[in-house]
Amino acid sequence: MSVSFQVLGQPGRDNALFVKVDTGQAQTRLLFDCGDGCPHQLGASEGREVDHLCFSHLHMDHIAGFDYFFRLNFDRTAKENRIWVPHGSAEVIHHRFRGFMWNLVDEKQEGEWFVHEIAPDIVRETRFLASDGFRTAHGHLEWPRRNRVIIDGEGFVVEAILLDHGTPSVGYIVRELARVNVDTIKLYAKGLKPGPWVKRLRGPVATPGEMIVIGEVEHPLGALQAELLVTTPGDSIAYLTDFRMTKATADELAERLRGVNAVVCESQYRAIDTDLAERVMHSTAEEVAAMAARAGIGRLILFHFSDRYDVEARREMLRDARAIFANTSVPEGWV
Repeated sequence: MSVSFQVLGQPGRDNALFVKVDTGQAQTRLLFDCGDGCPHQLGASEGREVDHLCFSHLHMDHIAGFDYFFRLNFDRTAKENRIWVPHGSAEVIHHRFRGFMWNLVDEKQEGEWFVHEIAPDIVRETRFLASDGFRTAHGHLEWPRRNRVIIDGEGFVVEAILLDHGTPSVGYIVRELARVNVDTIKLYAKGLKPGPWVKRLRGPVATPGEMIVIGEVEHPLGALQAELLVTTPGDSIAYLTDFRMTKATADELAERLRGVNAVVCESQYRAIDTDLAERVMHSTAEEVAAMAARAGIGRLILFHFSDRYDVEARREMLRDARAIFANTSVPEGWV
């Protein structure tokens, strides 16, 4: 399996993140935010394959490109259409759906859209239909948020972190599930040959005393699993944007992001502009780098810069962050 990603947009302009999880048997595409021009970078064919559109929040610079995405997919039936937003935001998405004339749409249009509001303790789902021109909000299902996971996908999960931008803002962590492989060197050293039995070997943990038959010979399954299976942690990436890095937030992120391989995080301002960051509820590059160092992440990718900074100022911002957390970078071509 693999997790690949692409930061969309330009420095000082709207940004988003595109993530693809490839299990070898299936691919899942996740789009985080939908700023002006961002979905256009994916192209129509990739845009039609997005499985989940996950918004941090619905300020203009994070939703301005939604019309293009919606135009591609409004009547899509090949895949489910799923949107994730902070609690209290489904109404905004409903207005976006209704912001067009639908007089040529009838009951033959089968497109269905599910909007999920992420609250501290629950997820609330509302359904909208192309067949009625998205006029009505159908049903309001709710379920508790357990173990922080909001999406349980094929070979991965997505967790949500609620942040504060003066309005709720959601951070997301994509975690690939651990990979379980058979150590073939040890397998052959024991005189065993691969076969259908390997599927059970890699399956659930053996129950006490459980045996497995290999070539008409019984073997203790638990002992074979302990000896032959190698578990490799999966890849992981986090998307964090538009929030104020208070002490409480830094403490929570340091715990939640521990060991995450890559963190794509806003750095709207430099430390010399901390007063401005405080006023508009954003974070500085130095604050983000300090949090990354505490969390012990693999690498930090800074993005979503204020347009007040030219390329030289962005270079200085990157140098400042690297002085705190060495493995800090920006998207290619941004400095």
